[in-house]
Amino acid sequence: MSHQAPPAVATPPAPGSGQKDGRTAHRPLALRVLARPDVGVFLGAVAVYVFFLVAAPPVREAGAMANILYQSSTIGIMALPVALLMIGGEFDLSAGVAVVSSALTASMLSYQLTLNVWMGVVVALVVSLAIGAFNGWMVVKTGLPSFLVTLGTFLILQGVNLAVTKLVTGNVATDDISNMDGFDQARSVFASSFHIGGTEVKITIVWWLAFAAIATWVLLRTKYGNWIFAVGGNKESARAVGVPVTFTKISLFMLVGFGAWFVGMHQLFSFNTVQSGEGVGQELIYISAAVIGGCLLTGGAGSAIGPVFGAFMFGMVQQGIVYAGWNPDWFKAFLGVMLLGAVLINLWVQRTATRR
Repeated sequence: MSHQAPPAVATPPAPGSGQKDGRTAHRPLALRVLARPDVGVFLGAVAVYVFFLVAAPPVREAGAMANILYQSSTIGIMALPVALLMIGGEFDLSAGVAVVSSALTASMLSYQLTLNVWMGVVVALVVSLAIGAFNGWMVVKTGLPSFLVTLGTFLILQGVNLAVTKLVTGNVATDDISNMDGFDQARSVFASSFHIGGTEVKITIVWWLAFAAIATWVLLRTKYGNWIFAVGGNKESARAVGVPVTFTKISLFMLVGFGAWFVGMHQLFSFNTVQSGEGVGQELIYISAAVIGGCLLTGGAGSAIGPVFGAFMFGMVQQGIVYAGWNPDWFKAFLGVMLLGAVLINLWVQRTATRR
């Protein structure tokens, strides 16, 4: 009687043999770092900063850097809620004119009714939040793309800003409110400055960094942050696991309204008056800062730190061109190059980071 040998069994590789399957393979540290959405824009911000350090010697002075940070902060305060909204999968094309709408509301209400300016500030906040809530409610309830809904809001606000201002004041600008009760206190909150080592620093820089820290904490450490990523990635899947999609999206639009109110108050108490036709085109600056900061146009990915660097790049270019003595008409061309470059870099980073 013959005996057959048992079939050969493949011996698994010994631990430490260097052979790894797809499930246990670890990507190199460099690729894991590149996978972060804010790394590309950080490197870009460093490159732009070094470029203007060489091309524009005045940038090396503390006062020039304070001006650059100030310009960055006025963009960055709005870019933060716009970025959160984009992570949630939506756009807001009315963000630029909503800033002016808020400032006009506070100015005209206070001046025409001879109220303390804080009454105008509070009413402007309510109006700004209502505009955001309307945008969010329309998007959620109708299912229309936020691009179309907020484009309609943009046109409505643009027309209302001009028409109402002319009707109430007889001019395209509001009246000077610098002598009204409460102006100095409001100015200290929204448009004051302080000195560090003899250099004047605007308070908006502090607010900008504080809002960025809060937004980062919300995204990374709270349930609401998880909801934002979930609804931006796939709202139906998010709804299926219990995420309040309607609340999340409407609240994100209201956050944009809050940002518009804050920047509007800064503009009002910086210049004492408001031009009703301003704000057009600023929404593209805010969205571009978010995109350059690593927020995907498709939603579901991004950070709050990335738009900080994106806004800094905008402020750096805007002021760097002036300090270099170049024609400021080139500013928009630089922004276009930065935007296209950021999109291409983000695409390359994603493909590199996900490649085994």
